[in-house]
Amino acid sequence: MHVRSLLFFFGEALKNIVRHGWMSIASIAVVSITLLILGSFMVVNYNVSLLTEDIKEQVQIVVYIDEKAGEGIRSQLQRALVTHPELEEVRYISKEEAMERLKRQMGDRAFLLEGYEEKDKNPLRDSYELRTRVPEDIPRVAREIMELPGVGYVDYGSGIVEPLFQFTGVVRWIGFAFMVGLALTAVFLISHTIRLTVFIRRKEIMIMKYVGATDWFIRWPFIFEGLILGLVGAVVPLVIIFYSYGAAHRWVQGNIFFLSLIPVEEIMEELIRVLAFLGITLGVLGSAISVRRFLKV
Repeated sequence: MHVRSLLFFFGEALKNIVRHGWMSIASIAVVSITLLILGSFMVVNYNVSLLTEDIKEQVQIVVYIDEKAGEGIRSQLQRALVTHPELEEVRYISKEEAMERLKRQMGDRAFLLEGYEEKDKNPLRDSYELRTRVPEDIPRVAREIMELPGVGYVDYGSGIVEPLFQFTGVVRWIGFAFMVGLALTAVFLISHTIRLTVFIRRKEIMIMKYVGATDWFIRWPFIFEGLILGLVGAVVPLVIIFYSYGAAHRWVQGNIFFLSLIPVEEIMEELIRVLAFLGITLGVLGSAISVRRFLKV
């Protein structure tokens, strides 16, 4: 396509948008509202996924060493843990370090632990803190480690970890299914709105067809029109989400310190890719498919 033809078709598309102002506004509104709902849910879903991943990363296995285990057994246990293919991190915690941790956690009530700092009076055990490469493998790996020599007790939150991982898996699938449903709804609403605008102008298309215009000469202005409407319809929700999510992100950082959200720049980069592509694609396809029906004269 020559540049002159491209500019002509683009100009015709702009004229048609202005000429049919209310229908153009209606098309943009439908695209914007639909993509705003989809984009808002994507923001929530991404942050929920981040939160669940953070929770899973905090889950660990604590292996308490049997107090009766000798140095040989302890060394054997350490080698088994360090070389375990499914463990990402193995950290040794002495009973003295565990006592210091406990005192820090108790804060003002740390005086209750006075007298227990001495090694022979310390009731805590030496232990290992383990992190698996795949958090969901924790229950299975913990059961394997229980069988190793020198292990006195293994704690990984049994009865809590399994339901937690099941819940995060369900949340992920529900979020994915809901996003797919919203995307299909967006396709339906946008394509039908554009089809309505083409239907209103069916006589114009038929006249152009009767006077000898080719199918592509008729189709290109509609394709550019759909592209413009889809792009504008995608920009509007992106601007709304940028400012609203930015405000929410700043409020959370200032008031809820333990909750981390995805940075605005990072999430907007993902939304721009998805919503801009979706808006333009739906606009172009909706126009191309809708005008095809009226080209058969």
